[in-house]
Amino acid sequence: MNEKTLNLVTIIGTTFIGLIFLSWWLLYNPVKDFAESVPGKDNRPEILSSQTEAVNIGAFFASFDGISSGIQENWPRFRGENFDNISRENIKLADSWGDSGPNILWSIDLGEGHAGPVISNGRVYVLDYDEEERADVLRCFSLDDSKEIWRRGYKLYVKRNHGMSRTVPAVSDKYVVTIGPKCHVMCVDAGSGNFRWGIDLEKEYGADVPLWYTGQCPLINDSLAVVAVGGKSLIIGVDCETGEVVWETPNPNNWKMSHSSVMPFSIHGKKMYVYCAIGGIVGISAEGETAGEIIFETNLFNKNVVAPSPIHLGDGRIFVTAGYGAGSMMLKLKLDGDSFSVESLQALKPGEGLASEQQTPIFYEGHLFSILPKDAGPLRNQFVCFHPDDCSKIVWSSGKTNRFGLGPYIVADGKFYILSDDGVITVLKASTKGYIQLAQAKVLDGVDAWGPLAIVKGRLLARDSHRLVCIDVRAQS
Repeated sequence: MNEKTLNLVTIIGTTFIGLIFLSWWLLYNPVKDFAESVPGKDNRPEILSSQTEAVNIGAFFASFDGISSGIQENWPRFRGENFDNISRENIKLADSWGDSGPNILWSIDLGEGHAGPVISNGRVYVLDYDEEERADVLRCFSLDDSKEIWRRGYKLYVKRNHGMSRTVPAVSDKYVVTIGPKCHVMCVDAGSGNFRWGIDLEKEYGADVPLWYTGQCPLINDSLAVVAVGGKSLIIGVDCETGEVVWETPNPNNWKMSHSSVMPFSIHGKKMYVYCAIGGIVGISAEGETAGEIIFETNLFNKNVVAPSPIHLGDGRIFVTAGYGAGSMMLKLKLDGDSFSVESLQALKPGEGLASEQQTPIFYEGHLFSILPKDAGPLRNQFVCFHPDDCSKIVWSSGKTNRFGLGPYIVADGKFYILSDDGVITVLKASTKGYIQLAQAKVLDGVDAWGPLAIVKGRLLARDSHRLVCIDVRAQS
């Protein structure tokens, strides 16, 4: 074979092999075995429902040598005494700190989670997960020094799923009610920790354990525990003293439990509980013989993942929002005779206006304040102010250099306290005019610092996924 022929054969062979590889490259799908990323499906535990293990709610108890503080002011539930994340204590808090930041009065280690604390009668209560014992535990500490007073719990295996415990207890002078990661409701005496009753919502009501476990925070209203179920009943009212289920709201549409919490409102003179379920929004009577009856329901806002709770702005307006592409909606509840109707005043997609992914916005001085979700475009994770008349028009934002992730925030002494999810506390003047930063300091290691804040007498409680700290934010005399 001469050199010309050899070169021709080489060219033809190389071309043929190249065509084979080109065809393979064009036809090959490198992601054919990938699953579609759907909001709420990331890192979901293998088993959330059909629980087989027997759970003896409240079976475990231990007492310690902690002593209650003499401080009697309370932050007794999710979003505080008035359900709005606003402290009304008349106490002067610091406008600034030195280079070393605020004084950390005490800190304690917790199991991985995002469950916020409550404060009542000198005690701190927090729902925790003991990873070594594999148990849900309600822990009771002294507000003065964090020394543990008692703990009450039950054995339960919970896999890590962006944390375990993530609900805030509800406490009154007599009772504490908790909801664990897998929908176990427990009621104990606030003072002694003595067990009163428990309900397994999954086994007894057919409730579905939500994605990332239970996020709903319980409510105590006039010695009645109010809990959203989303199984054979939508919401139940339970006598805290006896554990008797006083009323049950039917669930014919088979709506599911969300991460949102039941909120008590008085709208057009009617006391009610309003809840954002997976399926829609419902209002339940909170009055007398009609308690538990449905006042209104609407699927105008029907989202797959709902964490923020509804906010009543007055005049029948209810603001609702959620993350994962849900955006927000302003609803109007109207009373016509004895009947309520619901209409949408404004519906916004992410990036079009006010929204929130995890925390419930604050309504303060006639304005709504929030941290925008990660799908809000250039304003993502910024702290923002909107007027509720038009939630598409921003009043002010914190700016691109001030982003806070999914962190919580409260109002106290005319100031915003914002905890970014990397553990930095920022203090702002609570203004409708602009972003006015007063102080900032690193107070936690900052691994997913998402748990709601609590404050009494200048003691600010904050946590990240593994640690709870008590920060002295009082003005120094």
